[in-house]
Amino acid sequence: MPLDRRKFLKKSAVTGAGVAVAGAVGAPAAHAAQPAKGPRKKRYALTVMGTTDLHGNVFNWDYFKDAEYTDAAGNAKGLSRVSTLVNQVRKEKGRGNTLLIDAGDTIQGTPLTYYYAKVDPITAKGGPVHPMAAAMNAIGYDAVALGNHEFNYGIETLRKFESQCDFPLLGANALDARTLKPAFPPYFIKTFHVKGAPPVKVAVLGLTNPGIAIWDKAYVEGKLVFPGLEEQAAKWVPKLRSMGADVVVVSAHSGTSGTSSYGDQLPYVENSAALVAQKVPGIDAILVGHAHTEIAELKVTNEKTGRTVVLSEPLCYAQRLSLFDVELVFERGCWTVELVRASVRDSKSVPDDPRITRLLKEDHDLVVEYVNQVVGSATETLTTVDARYKDAPIIDLITKVQEDVVKAALAGTEHAALPVISQASPFSRTSEIPAGEVTIRDLSSLYVYDNTLVAKLMTGAQVRAYLEYSAEYFVQTAAGAPVDVAKLTNANNRPDYNYDYVSGLSYDIDIAQPAGQRIRNLSYQGAALDDAQRFVFAVNNYRANGGGAFPHVASAQELWSESTEIRTRIAEWVTAKGVLDPKDFASVDWKLTREGTPVF
Repeated sequence: MPLDRRKFLKKSAVTGAGVAVAGAVGAPAAHAAQPAKGPRKKRYALTVMGTTDLHGNVFNWDYFKDAEYTDAAGNAKGLSRVSTLVNQVRKEKGRGNTLLIDAGDTIQGTPLTYYYAKVDPITAKGGPVHPMAAAMNAIGYDAVALGNHEFNYGIETLRKFESQCDFPLLGANALDARTLKPAFPPYFIKTFHVKGAPPVKVAVLGLTNPGIAIWDKAYVEGKLVFPGLEEQAAKWVPKLRSMGADVVVVSAHSGTSGTSSYGDQLPYVENSAALVAQKVPGIDAILVGHAHTEIAELKVTNEKTGRTVVLSEPLCYAQRLSLFDVELVFERGCWTVELVRASVRDSKSVPDDPRITRLLKEDHDLVVEYVNQVVGSATETLTTVDARYKDAPIIDLITKVQEDVVKAALAGTEHAALPVISQASPFSRTSEIPAGEVTIRDLSSLYVYDNTLVAKLMTGAQVRAYLEYSAEYFVQTAAGAPVDVAKLTNANNRPDYNYDYVSGLSYDIDIAQPAGQRIRNLSYQGAALDDAQRFVFAVNNYRANGGGAFPHVASAQELWSESTEIRTRIAEWVTAKGVLDPKDFASVDWKLTREGTPVF
């Protein structure tokens, strides 16, 4: 019998309407408090636990494979595992000496989160409780920073999720576009009582990613603005100190690299957590998110104070739990942070928490049933195994669906006669549509993001520049040199989702040439591409809004857009066809060459 999730909901919702939430919590007397040497020194130790980039992973389950999650490193994922780790830490440290936070990207990323946003939406009258709210309430999170993917389903869905949480969603740099005041609580404060000494106040400042303004422009433009993390941290950290915060922790949905994926479209750095530590005085620790990497402990020296700021990023999908162990000393009438250490604990080392399993099994089972619905049949197996470096029919399926949807949408308009070309990326290296029955699960594994479709107006010259930029994905490889496909792609750490096919054209990519000089034999309908030719470009909203910093597309005229996910359009297309046959969508549009000779 599933647990009653209603008892895990808070009695009154946090609206976040421009008001900071100070969640002072009386913790039990701390067993860790003990007198130090000397008559007036006292010490106290507390632990801040953190997760990030959960992306809807409640259980150690791969909905795309309909099986337990596995990877080459033997990792395990899911909040149910994290709950066990949290219970262990609370037992070791004393629950009254711990704090549990998250750095964002919570409600998007798996069929589970899609189901409760679109199929059985939490926004419907009398709708369900979001599984992530139920799980995180039950585990006892204290505060969660907003991630960029929180905005993928629109502000209404985010606000409904917020109302179902027992903890505040923090975003000091998510501002109301009209008033420029915080649209969500900027911070959270928890008070820890210490026997024989004044209480310790811990402030958590939440910062999210400025890229939201680009990636989810359709939802946030004119409603919210997202200034830089450094700017807002510099504003809020002194305020928190003036309010009596003895410890300041930042929960930042921003990586440490100091780089941005959106080029110069914004004046703010996307991955600025280390810069915040370096530039803004008064911070003790930063829980890092967004980058999906594991950093057990990173020490950054603040350039103004010379003090060490400790950063940690637990691996995404609840595969790790970060621990910040904070040691304080009370002297001269105040608490001072003496030492911060960070480490991570591994979810694969523990079993699921049966309490979380019981709580969410019913939701999980519903989603498993949904993704295993049969929508058609395939005449042969289609796979993405070599789609990074060969024109694969399975990616052509995406571009064909997008072309058809855009052509239908523009029928009868002034742009109906223009040729439609289409973009798609090899998101996954393991996706497969098997011969025989095709399920929603199969199609979802092909298109793992909740992107929507946009039509842009582009010229031949702009498309050429777009393709040159995309071709930078390949590592320059001299003619005659051995080709190792494991080392052929991801030049300059460019991820697979920032390499694009473009259908409807024919072109070669000469990987023996330097970046910017690789596109050869570019043609349309058998003739060399005319730079003045106009095209309708079918493109996902992430790319259309500037994601990946591809040239021209973000500034190009928008002809049409919609809110239906591309994944859904693919399922509709396959359902209407009934039979998935490559002859209906596959084409060889491009190939890798070296000085005119095909690589494969």
